[in-house]
Formats: sequence, C-alpha cells, structure tokens
Amino acid sequence: MSDNYRSREERRRAMNDNKPEGKSQGKPKKKKKGGLFRKIVAAVLLIGIIGLIAGVGTFFAMISDAPKVDDSVLKNSFSSKVYANDGKTVVKEIGAQKRTYVQYDEIPQVVKNAFIATEDVRFYKHHGVDFYRIGGALMANFKNGFGAEGGSTITQQVVKNSFLSPKKTVKRKVQEMWLAYQLERKYSKQQILEMYLNKIYFASGEVYGIERAAEKFYGVKSVKDLTLDEAAMLAGLPKAPTTYNPVTNPENATKRRNTVLNLMAKNGFITQAQADKAKQVDVQAHLAKQTESTSKYDVFIDQVIEEVKKKTDADPFSAGLEIYTTLDTNAQDYVDDVMNNKVVNFPNDKFQAGLVVVDNETGGIQAIGGGRNRVSGGLNFATNMRRQPGSTIKPILDYGPAIENLKWSTGQPIKDEEYHYSNGTPIRNFGRNYKGWVSAREALGRSLNIPALKAFQATGADKAKEFATGLGLKLDEEDGEAYSESYSIGGFRTGVTPLQMAGAYSAFANEGMYNAPHTVTKVKFPDGTEIDLTPKPKRAMQDYTAFMMTDMMKSVVNESYGTARAVRTPGLEIAGKTGTSNFSADEKKRYNIPDAGEKDVWFNGFTPNYTISVWTGYETAKDGYILSANETGMAKNIFKHVITHISEGKPKGSFKQPDSVVERSVEKPTGKDLKRPSGSTPSSLITKEYFVRGTAPTKVSQTFVKKEKEEKKEDKKEGQKREKRQ
Repeated sequence: MSDNYRSREERRRAMNDNKPEGKSQGKPKKKKKGGLFRKIVAAVLLIGIIGLIAGVGTFFAMISDAPKVDDSVLKNSFSSKVYANDGKTVVKEIGAQKRTYVQYDEIPQVVKNAFIATEDVRFYKHHGVDFYRIGGALMANFKNGFGAEGGSTITQQVVKNSFLSPKKTVKRKVQEMWLAYQLERKYSKQQILEMYLNKIYFASGEVYGIERAAEKFYGVKSVKDLTLDEAAMLAGLPKAPTTYNPVTNPENATKRRNTVLNLMAKNGFITQAQADKAKQVDVQAHLAKQTESTSKYDVFIDQVIEEVKKKTDADPFSAGLEIYTTLDTNAQDYVDDVMNNKVVNFPNDKFQAGLVVVDNETGGIQAIGGGRNRVSGGLNFATNMRRQPGSTIKPILDYGPAIENLKWSTGQPIKDEEYHYSNGTPIRNFGRNYKGWVSAREALGRSLNIPALKAFQATGADKAKEFATGLGLKLDEEDGEAYSESYSIGGFRTGVTPLQMAGAYSAFANEGMYNAPHTVTKVKFPDGTEIDLTPKPKRAMQDYTAFMMTDMMKSVVNESYGTARAVRTPGLEIAGKTGTSNFSADEKKRYNIPDAGEKDVWFNGFTPNYTISVWTGYETAKDGYILSANETGMAKNIFKHVITHISEGKPKGSFKQPDSVVERSVEKPTGKDLKRPSGSTPSSLITKEYFVRGTAPTKVSQTFVKKEKEEKKEDKKEGQKREKRQ
C-alpha cells in the first residue's frame, strides 16, 4: 500500500472523527422502534409511584390521630345532655340506661339474617370494608344523585357510632375504614354483630338494642321469640325510627318491612314463599300496648333526638353529646298544662289536640303539644299525625300564589257564585249560599270556597305547588299524586302536620323568609367538635306577598265577618286562618256520624313574634266527631290561651308595611275591576286595600256619579210635578 493511499485513508478517518455528533456516514440511521412508548410508560410508572407514595403518606397522616379501638367504648355508652334555649339549663340527660345486653347465641338466626340482608349482605365476606359495595354505591350515587345509596358495612357502623364524630369529611371516612379493619382483626364477626345489635337505636323512649326493641314493640317476650315478620319489621327500623314506627306510621312500616323481606328472599335467607306469607301479617297485629308514660319534656326531646340522628348521623344516647335546643321551658310547661286539662276544659278523654309554637324570626320550636294522655313513643299529634288542613291551606295554595305571581291586591274582586271544578263536579260554600262580588280579603275572612278555587285556577297548579314547596309543604310527593283542584280547599289524600303548618305560616310573619322549624341549634361532641344545625333562611315569597296575606288574615280575626273573632286579644296584633274537614260518606255511614259532624278543626295564627298551629279532633272516626260549640271552638281557645301566656312581658311588635306596598281607598267591588271612589260614593262603600306598588287603580268610579245625576233629575221632575199640582 502506497504512502499516498495511507495518507488519504487516514484523512477520511480523521474527517469522520470530526463530524458533529449524531450524524452518521452515508444514509441516516433509523431510530429504534418503541423508544417513545418506553418513555411514556416510564413516565406513567414514575407518576404512579409518586402518587402512591403521596397517597400512602396522606393515608397515614389521616389515620395518625385516629382513636384507639377501646373495649370499654365498644361495650359502654355515654349519656348526652340536652340544653334549653338559654344554653345553660340542662333539661334532661339521655342515654346509658334502659338497655338489656343480649349475647350472640341468644339472638335467633332469623333476626341476624334480617339485619345482614338489610344492612350488609356481604358481612361474612369482607374484612371491615366492602370495596365491592362501595363501587356499587358510587355507581348508584352517580346515576341517582349523592346519597342515593350508602356503602358502610355493619363493622363501619359500629366504629362510627362508637369512636368518631359524624361530621362527613374524607378524613373521617378514611379513619372509619381504618378502624373497621382494626376491629375485624381484633374481634370475630360474631362479636361485631353482637355489638351492633345491642347498640342500635329503635325508637323514642330510649329504646336501644334488639332485646329492648323486642320488649318495646312485642311485649315482654324475649328476642328468641320473634317471628319472621317481626324480625323484618325491627330490621327496617334503624334507618328511620320515627318514619317506620309501626305504632305511629303503620303504612310506612309495612312498606319497609316488606322491603326487608324481599331482601332476605333475594339473598337466599328465606324463600319467596316465606316472604310472601310474612307480608300478609298486619304490621300492627302483634304489637304490645304502649303504656310507658312520658316524663317532663319527653315530647319535645323525642323531636330533638329525631333531628340529631337525621342531621348528624350520631347516636344521642351513646355519643356523649351536648345538644343545644330551642326549647322555651316556660312555653313548654304551659303547653303541658293545656294538654293536661289545667287550662282549658276538654269535652271528653278521647278528644285530642296537637300544637306547635314557633319563633317567627328563627324558626326555632319553642314548645310542642304532642297530645293528651300521650305515652312515650306513641302517636305525636303535632309532628307525625297528618290530617286534611281544610281552609287553613287557602293562604298557601290560593291567595298567596295569586298575590306573588299575579300581583293581586287585597281587594281583588272575585265573584262568589254557583260554580264547578274543571271536571264538572260542583263546589259549594259551607253555608251553601253565594255572596256575589267580594274582595279577596272578604272571601278569605268568610272562608268562601268558590273564590278560593278561582284564585287557585287563576294562578295555576304549578305555581301553587311551587309556592307551597317554598314553605316546606311537598304535598305531591307525600300524597303520591299530582296536585288537583280539591287541594285548593284542603282536600288532600294524606294531609299535613301542625309542625309543617306552623313553619309555613311563620314565613308570612317573617316578611316572606322561611326558616324550617327545628328544635336543635348545635351539637357538641366529646372531642370539642361542634356542628351548627340551624337551618339557613330562604326567601319563600316577596315581602309584599307576606305583608298583604298577613293583613288579609288579620281580617279573619278582626272583621265582623271573620271566622276567628274569638282569638282577639287586647294588645296583640293577631293574624290567622281557621279550617275544618269533613268525614267521608263511608265514615258517616259506618259510625253513624251526623252531617254536621266535623273531623278536624284547625287554627293557625301568628303575632309578629310567634306562630302557633293548633289541630283538634279525634284519633279515629270510631272515637268520636266534633259537633258542639265547645268542640268547634277548642282550637281557637287553645291558641288564645297559649299566645297570651307566651307574649306576657315581651315586646308585642307590629307587622311593618314594606316599601313595595301602597294603601289606597277604593270602592267596594261590584264588578271585575276595582276603581277609586268618587265624591259621590257613600262612605259605607269605601274601603282601604293594599296594592303592590305600581298596580293601584287610577280610574275613578262613575257608578254613584251617574246615580247622583239621575237622582237629581228625578228630584227635579218630582219638584216640577208638585209645582203643577199646586
């Protein structure tokens, strides 16, 4: 090889060595396949590892201060203190009593199966947390809205009720799951189920644990003696003890019991034939007579317990709570005296009454009259007894919506005449006569049915429903049917409670702001955590609607034609509405009730400070009917006594006219249009009415101007005739 060649070869190598990095000789090299994919996978893995580390770190941070699984807490319970509205007076200490602990082996299999099928069907398969069930709950909540289905196991429920605050946070849920796992490591499934069945709440009167529940609802029998239908009924109770109580709500209890039986059959604990047979048993057939007497404030505290459980998911009988309430002991003591025949004279022992006293500004319930001769856990005529409201519904479904949506005035002319519902059924007034053209004020004051229906029709059922819903009355959901025109005069299928009506009427007194009636303001837990349970105020109507409806209801009390003149009280500005309902034709025939016999008599009334809803009547048609003047006047009599007592020594206040309302003199209606009076209008035909600003009439009536001219002409003619005769 020549030196020149060697030199050229060396030069080529040197040139290649000096080329920029990444450049190849000749054709460019192909990139290796999969390089980008490997980088993406590596990045994802890295992010996953970082997320896992962060998640684990967050998890351990959340459980770092979780309470220890304490045997004494699991087996024992801590009483709660209930405070009056001054925040200082303890009116009762509840819990840590009336419990009978029963061992696992003493609980029959049918009872265990009923609760497992209802609360945690995979109880024996999971280790404290059922991720399969959580996934199903998430899907259900995604489809049907948050809260549609829960994912807590029986173990988690034991943990939550024993160790944790019910405040719904991610941290609490993580701690609950962690402690549930710890509980399952320490105790057997049998021990956990035993704890659960001995701790759960069944009913008012401090009924806790399956043995106590068996005694409460089915007499002195042991839990060993419970039948399938009874076990299913008890298994359905803890979800909503008041709603599904077979003593007070047999219809709801039956539906719930049947749901439990279906779940037992679905999951193989019983056959469908056994479930169907158990469904045929009347839910009240084997109930023991409820004879446990009430102690002071029990009626009010029953409602407190219901609210605490519903709003916090805490157990007031074992969680060691401090419960701050709206209870006015002075008002409640007086209401108790009323119920015990110390203030008014009731017609007989079977005659019943239910009432609720509400503070207008806050919605706080001051006192509850649950009924006469009431037993603990029995039917509460103030909070869970539903009856047709009669004409007390007219401000809510008829005139209120008309003012709100159509800006009717208090003097809106309505013709009271022979009339029919849209389906052709005739509608009649109580007196079976007609008044012709009347104002909305007079129609309400006289409680005329035909003008009320016309007001309902003018606004429309949808707007009426919307207005009532804003006042806490979800009537279509409760009745299971659409609003019908019969609703306009109180013809409901199920009805309303005094608690609901007191809340609705208080919004008229509170310038249109609705506060859901409540008994609990806040709850304090042993760890210092506080939960504010005061409902937030909501605008239910415009201030002009509230004021004008209130003024119309003042006429019910103050005008000569008003149906509630008996409640007039010196020094108090009172507005309200009376209402009655009748028996069905079948009831009249079956119990030999005269046509004049009434089923329910109501009075819902308010001052600027307080609202009171009073219902009176008999529990069932076979117990009696309202007929005498003493009976028909009892609701108004009770209202007057209670409102007078609770108003003593307090500023009386007055209903303030808002800027959105103007007062104008008008001629009493003789046709569909209101007009200003002329100089010729007789004073007896001039009235003052309220109008939404900008809607007052401007035209002057010519009715009496023409009459005056005609009368003058007639007088002139008569004078001329006399002159000729002379």
